Amino acid sequence: MVAIPQDGQDFGDRLAPSPEQRRTMIFIAVYTVAIAILWNVPYLKQILWPFKIVTVALHEFGHASVGLCTGAKIVSVTLDPNEGGLTQMRGGNPYCTLPAGYLGSAFWGALMIFAGFDILASKIVSVLIGVAMLATLWWARNWLARGITVLFIGLIVLLWWVKDAYYLRYVVLFMGVMSCLYSLWDIIEDLVTRKVNESDATQFSQLCCGGCCAPQLWGVLWFLVSLVFLAIAVMAALLVFKEEDANPGAVPGTP
Repeated sequence: MVAIPQDGQDFGDRLAPSPEQRRTMIFIAVYTVAIAILWNVPYLKQILWPFKIVTVALHEFGHASVGLCTGAKIVSVTLDPNEGGLTQMRGGNPYCTLPAGYLGSAFWGALMIFAGFDILASKIVSVLIGVAMLATLWWARNWLARGITVLFIGLIVLLWWVKDAYYLRYVVLFMGVMSCLYSLWDIIEDLVTRKVNESDATQFSQLCCGGCCAPQLWGVLWFLVSLVFLAIAVMAALLVFKEEDANPGAVPGTP
């Protein structure tokens, strides 16, 4: 439901969360802690594997979409089982395309978190995610990229029709948190486990200043941008969506 500001209502009052919004914010906090714990715990981290691959796919879509906007020809998008990805393109502006993966993840993450406060908004954003995944499927050149993309689109379609998309909202919210944490995850891997493909932060560091600024510095900067995006998404949702349902926690179709 979209909130209509009342006369005399100041900005602070409008930011005060409703009971349902408070519940959604608790979910965001729980998701953040759970992801942080599971991300690098042996065996348990396999639970997150399919969601990580989808997050990487959105990250690669960020590279590809900005590449197109700067005149590049997209050659291929590939994903690997070690949760890495690679977008190959000819042309484009590397000053734009290299950070576009991280910042694209932050944008999609913030959009999904914003939408996670409302079922209708989650439906709309899930369509946009589906379009992005279809574009990724078009550029995909390996079976993992194709398979994960098709499965995730199928999950969106399924959840759209289950309980009037009630559960879709929480999946969208979860994926939003995952995407906003992507740059932090990549920094940790760049410092500790070193991925097969050289990180965007490493390449951007070499491009901008010949490596005088550590890749981790660029990664931290992009992570801070992700946090800003996340904060803006939550504030915007608090202003726009106000649930007035007397029983907001109830699943549609239940008494």
